[in-house]
Order: sequence, then structure tokens, then C-alpha cells
Amino acid sequence: MLIDDDVANNYLNKRTIGKLDCTEHIEVAKNGQIALELLEKGLKIGHCLPELIFLDINMPVMDGWEFLEEFGKLEPFNAFQVKIIMLTTSLNPADRAKAENIKEISGFINKPLRESFVKQILKEHFSME
Repeated sequence: MLIDDDVANNYLNKRTIGKLDCTEHIEVAKNGQIALELLEKGLKIGHCLPELIFLDINMPVMDGWEFLEEFGKLEPFNAFQVKIIMLTTSLNPADRAKAENIKEISGFINKPLRESFVKQILKEHFSME
């Protein structure tokens, strides 16, 4: 799942992930609130949570930090099964430090998403190369 308000970034990120042929489907949400609605709707009809979420920090309506707070309240929820990678343009060291102190966050990388980043994430968290 890609959670980002930037349409161009979402397009490029979908292409980058798609080139690696590592997923059947990529869901895109333009902010945290839309993402939560999609996840809640999916859970109600028996879908699983995504295995990997790329999450932007700065978005309108509900930003990445607010999303994380609400995401933890979803049932059934197991933070250790869903890998959340902060994918942001933020160069603020405080954002990186905050992310490192949130157990649900498995990584923090700066945009743009590169194939090498995705390959490393797959290798580290999903035993894929």
C-alpha cells in the first residue's frame, strides 16, 4: 500500500514496485484517513492487512503520524506482520528520530523510491531478493 498525497510520486512508486514483480496488487491512498477507510473496509469483508505500507509523513486531512496512531487501533491487528516504511521528503532529523522510536515503523527512507530500496526491504523483511 502507498499512502501519499502526491499523484506523481504514487505513479512513479507503483512503476518502481511493479518492475520488481513482487506483488499482486498495490493499493494507493491519498492520505491517512482514506487509507484507514480502505483497510477497515477490507477487514470487514475478510481481507488481510497489506504486508508492506509505504507511508508519507506530510499529507492533508490525516498525516503519517496520525495514521500510525489510528492504524494501531484496527482489529485484528498485529504490528509485527505489517511492515511500515516511512517514505518522505522530510529532511528533519526530528522526524527520523521520532520514526526510530515507533515500533510499528520498520524503516525510514527519503523519496524517490528506488528499486534498490525495495529490493533491500524485500530481502530484510520478506526473505526475497
